[in-house]
Amino acid sequence: MSELNLTDVAKTYGNVDVLKNINLEIERGELIVFVGPSGCGKSTLLRMVAGLEKISGGTLEIEGQVMNDVPPAQRGIAMVFQSYALYPHMTVRENMAFALKIAKMPAAEVGAAVDRAARILQLEPYLDRLPKALSGGQRQRVAIGRAIVRDPKVYLFDEPLSNLDAALRVATRIEIARLKEAMPDSTMIYVTHDQVEAMTLASRIVVLANKGIAQVGTPLELYETPDNEFVAQFIGSPAMNLLPGVITQTGAQTVVKLDGGGKAVSAIATEADDEGKQVKIGVRPEDFVSVDGDPILEGVVDFTEALGEVTLLYFAVEDGTDALIAKLPGVQKNMRGKTVMVSANPDKVHLFHQGVSMRK
Repeated sequence: MSELNLTDVAKTYGNVDVLKNINLEIERGELIVFVGPSGCGKSTLLRMVAGLEKISGGTLEIEGQVMNDVPPAQRGIAMVFQSYALYPHMTVRENMAFALKIAKMPAAEVGAAVDRAARILQLEPYLDRLPKALSGGQRQRVAIGRAIVRDPKVYLFDEPLSNLDAALRVATRIEIARLKEAMPDSTMIYVTHDQVEAMTLASRIVVLANKGIAQVGTPLELYETPDNEFVAQFIGSPAMNLLPGVITQTGAQTVVKLDGGGKAVSAIATEADDEGKQVKIGVRPEDFVSVDGDPILEGVVDFTEALGEVTLLYFAVEDGTDALIAKLPGVQKNMRGKTVMVSANPDKVHLFHQGVSMRK
């Protein structure tokens, strides 16, 4: 039995549909990450699981029990919010123990639960400190510890790292990954807008868009075989380059002639290929390779971003297509204003027809 099931779940505010037809099964021990553009409903969906937002339609089940009308405190969930929400006058130990004391748990059990959570999160040296004496990362660990002591069925994380600076985000992300390894049977749902968090933490990623689910899969499945143009451009940074063209040859490989007099591009063949079909080819910036001759694309570099380990080249091709991006390894000096020629292996070229991937 799945740990958590959402069946045809919907959310409306008045006559406005926010989410509809959400169908998702989450197994015990998974770390599921919700990602999507701002306003797509990822936090709303998380809050419906928590019971903080009413479900407008469909059913939510946790361990086979319908939870639609069950109060949040009785759902067996614990939530870590974007803000730490710690009591400033209580020590770390008191903050972590507060919910258990309210539930009238015996003092010995409360102490054991707090000590266990503090050990997992490496908070033992700070148990007698007030929140004001902690760093942002330490405060977020206390908020996570407050959830751990409750031993819930499902942990919910609502953008828990967004208030931290870049260095603390990396460190705390690693701590969350270690926490998951230390609690392999714990089920977690994590909301973020940060692709790196999603790609490095998730068992599976749920991409939300257009009021529903655009695709569900492991991080590499979404990166390597996106179902549609939206996922192809949303997963990966910089976004996948898309160019229009028409299929001119089918067979062992599919050949696409780019619009505007562009080159012919080869891609892996699919059963849906038909000569004359209008398609878009997609190539990730990191899948372009610089060549001296016979490129599939060439253009004048308009702008560069030197990142040290890679260089991003922004260039426009002659047919007036929007600027494309190539991510080339190492330092590429003095490229602005020069012509760049790039190619890509056919197995790295994606085909889309009417927004849907042709590679299955």
